[in-house]
Amino acid sequence: MTSSLQRLPDGTLDLTLTIPWPDVAKTYETAVAETVKHAEVSGFRKGKAPRAVVEEQLDKTKVYEEVLKDLLPKVYNQAVSVQKLPPIINPKIELKEANEGKDWIVRAVTCEKPAVTLGNYQQAIKDLKTAKQKKIWVPGSKAEPEGEKPENKKPTLDELLKALFGAVTISLPAMLVEHEVNRLLSDLIDQTKKLGLTVEQYLASSGRTAETIRHEYEEQAKRTLTLEFSLEEIADKEGILVSDDDIAKVIQTAKTDEEKKALESQRYYLASVLRRQKTLDFLASV
Repeated sequence: MTSSLQRLPDGTLDLTLTIPWPDVAKTYETAVAETVKHAEVSGFRKGKAPRAVVEEQLDKTKVYEEVLKDLLPKVYNQAVSVQKLPPIINPKIELKEANEGKDWIVRAVTCEKPAVTLGNYQQAIKDLKTAKQKKIWVPGSKAEPEGEKPENKKPTLDELLKALFGAVTISLPAMLVEHEVNRLLSDLIDQTKKLGLTVEQYLASSGRTAETIRHEYEEQAKRTLTLEFSLEEIADKEGILVSDDDIAKVIQTAKTDEEKKALESQRYYLASVLRRQKTLDFLASV
């Protein structure tokens, strides 16, 4: 197997994989032999029909589909290793050429973690806090707005994230944004089904169209992804870590053995959530 790589400016990784025909033929032979072992052909006991008889009834296209399913993970993982790539999502696969007797050509498109330029995010947060403090009521000024107290003048989480979002620069891979948009659309379909509505009915009731909601989701996806990668970059830069004790404290909050077992099986996820929370706490303390 050989591979070539085109790395796009937005972090998209475009791989071309060449699978030698001998590898395809060998895998095909294995697939056919396995089929013969379990074939049920009239006039023969199960698995005892001659190969030639079984092959006459075989759909070659389906056999080659199985061959591709078997080969693709191997050749893709090998290409990722050879090219020393760190993909962050599953690839989109396109079979470019697949002729008998010739090497097969496959295109695999994935992406790597985008580079983040944090900018002066700490100053942006300090400016936010200064602006909030200037709004605090002091004796002799105009009447304090009803319900507003000085202790409520701390920036909210949304305000902190907005300040961070405005300070960073990032080029998101198009396919990563599309992946997130599709996830949001899938969630929307599930939600509307629970309400007993179709997506069309939901859109009509909210005065939106498929185009407008996709645009909304694209903007939402870009903001979410930008903040996720930015928080991760800040955590790396500031040396924000999560210890085993931090994770253990969360697991100890489990109310049942079953819940505790579930948390134990998600230690990596817990570490990710805790690290993000620590990073948010750090931003609030800037």
